[in-house]
Parts: sequence; C-alpha cells; structure tokens
Amino acid sequence: MKHAVVSLSGGMDSSTLLLRCLKEYDSVTALSFDYGQKHRVELERAQSLVDYINGQFIVDKESKTIEYPYNVKYQVIKLDGLVDLLDSALVTGGDEVPEGHYAEDNMKATVVPNRNKIFASITQAVALSIANKTEEQCDIALGIHAGDHAIYPDCRQEFRDADDAAFRIGNWEADRVGYFTPYLEGDKFTILQDGEVLCDELGIEFNEVYKRTNTSYKPIYMNGLWFSDYKSASSVERIEVFIKLDRPDPVGYANEDGPVAWNTAKAHVKKVLAEHE
Repeated sequence: MKHAVVSLSGGMDSSTLLLRCLKEYDSVTALSFDYGQKHRVELERAQSLVDYINGQFIVDKESKTIEYPYNVKYQVIKLDGLVDLLDSALVTGGDEVPEGHYAEDNMKATVVPNRNKIFASITQAVALSIANKTEEQCDIALGIHAGDHAIYPDCRQEFRDADDAAFRIGNWEADRVGYFTPYLEGDKFTILQDGEVLCDELGIEFNEVYKRTNTSYKPIYMNGLWFSDYKSASSVERIEVFIKLDRPDPVGYANEDGPVAWNTAKAHVKKVLAEHE
C-alpha cells in the first residue's frame, strides 16, 4: 500500500495535488489548517471538493452494485487561537491585502510568519503516525512550485531540506516518511495543465473541481454566496493561467458593486499583465 498525506489549503494548487495523489496512491489523507485567515472560505471549498470526490461512483450493471472508487480522509486542524498573535495581512485583523502582481515587493505583506513550518510539523506527525501504524511508507504531498519562491521563503527547497533534517533528527522511524512534490520545478500553469489531464483520467468534471477551490486573498461575500476578487495578487495569478489555458475559470468573480462576468475579470488581469511587462 502507498499512503499520502496532502496539505490541502483549498486553493487551486493543493486541490490539483489532491487529484494527482488519487492517481498515484492507494490511500489519501488530506489536512487543512484554520489559522484565522481572511480567506477562510478556502476551508469550505476544500470540504466541498472532498465531498464531491468521495461521492463519485461507478455502477456495475451486471452485478447491480455501486462502487465508490475514492475515499479521501479529511481533517481541518484548528489553529485559529493564533489569529491575534500573527502579524500578516492574510489574517483577520491584519492590514489590507495588497493588489497587483505577485512580482511586486509589497506582496511580502501576505507572508504569514513561520506558517509552512507550523503546517509541516503537524503534517509530518500525521504521516509518521500512518507509517508506523501500517508499517508502510507514507509520503507528505506538497503543492509548492517555483512561482512561490520569490515571495515565500518557506516554499524554497533549502527550507524544505532543513525542515526535513530536523524532522528526521527528532523522530524514530522517520525514514518511513517521504515527500511527493510533483510541481516543485513547475509553475501554476503547469499545475492547471496537470489538473486538466487528471480530471479526464479520473473521470471527474474539471469545472466541478475548480469551482470548489479558492485562490482569492480578498473573497467577497454577498447574497449568501462567496465570490473571488480579481485584483489581489493571488487572483491575478490564477486568472492569468486560466487565460493561458484558454478556458474560463468556473469560480465566480465580483467587486464591491456585485458579481462580474469572466470577461471582466479577464480584461482586468490582461491590463495588469501588460503594465507589468
């Protein structure tokens, strides 16, 4: 048996990674973290995606039985007691999330101090527990990619190596735990391309998957629904890769005046990209 523990934020990258793990592993456990983030809707989206995946079924007409091919175990880890202690624009009570392109220096305001180290320690503990219980290998799956390296130092390989060394020094049987980082040398477009292929291979609907993700750091709640903004850096980056893939993003977008069409969000991002060239 091959086991994986996925760090599932509810965003586009980790959701695609979840699909990749369903393809590559026999058992998949997904963990999300509630640390008081403003874009907490990502946790609702993650739960919705897991429910959608686990609800897929195949009907055997001969035996008249129904098979559920996927069984993702999912857990939200509550860390929201940290919210008043963290200095970041991403947490409730923090400064305004900046707008623009990820390459701009002001995006460092979206760094959450030591976030990936906190997440990594918990994920390592769960993976090692699965490995020890089953006496089989368990991999930690991370959706980190090269596009995150400039702004987020805890997404860089040197951090991963140092963190892994500390994990192995501090735990017995740590050699049972490995890492699965299929997008480390790629970017967000690489990830979305893989998602398109995986949806086809797994027999699930692309739009159903990606409408159940959130990449916006400034989501907008109106009329009982959550929408993504299209001006914060995370949204700009997401819309950019959907434009490159040449298909509309199934997530709904809005501004303070109300929902907007995909073409409006796309036009804004094209303008931002042109100004950044």
